[in-house]
Amino acid sequence: MTDLPSDDTLTQHGLEARNGGRILLIACGALAHEILTLKRLNGWDHMDLTCLPAKLHLYPEKITAAVEEAVLKHRAAYDHIFVVYADCGTGGELQTKCAELGVEMVEGPHCYSFFEGNDRFAERGDADMTAFFLTDFLVRQFDAFVWKPMGLDRHPELRDMIFGNYTTLIYQAQTDDPALIVKARACADRLGLRFEHRFTGYGDLAKSLERQSAKH
Repeated sequence: MTDLPSDDTLTQHGLEARNGGRILLIACGALAHEILTLKRLNGWDHMDLTCLPAKLHLYPEKITAAVEEAVLKHRAAYDHIFVVYADCGTGGELQTKCAELGVEMVEGPHCYSFFEGNDRFAERGDADMTAFFLTDFLVRQFDAFVWKPMGLDRHPELRDMIFGNYTTLIYQAQTDDPALIVKARACADRLGLRFEHRFTGYGDLAKSLERQSAKH
């Protein structure tokens, strides 16, 4: 007969997990730098981070299944899991799945909204309807996540078809980095769009993580 752990061992392990209050953040890889910075600045040592590939940003139909797999893989080891994705083009599927799994997620339609602040982003509404947004991550990775996936490196004539209805490139800056502002302006020039720089900081992302930290 296989030996089973004693009740004392089970109880001890359970207490250790609860007393540790470990939180796992399952996040888009495009948010890794920002989340690690917030963890460091706020001393959130009880939070661990695991990231899914940032390129899921290009295939939103794959996000929900990837998040579910990660939750099921890690949930036994943590007291709490928080999904650091907004809807991100899943058409509500991610929110439904997170509810089924019993985990919370960041509010908002996408990262541009929660960096701006969901309420403020909604208020701007039509004013930003013809804007194309970049974050710090997307400025750094513009070729890999915008230029090449859209085929503009091979067919620059596609620019007018893809961006013909846009008027402005809005760089939502999480950090005050002059080099990134220069690069973002160059991205706007390549797309033939007017450039606007907005310093958003971490917006509702910081508030969401702060709330999760306070709960646990």
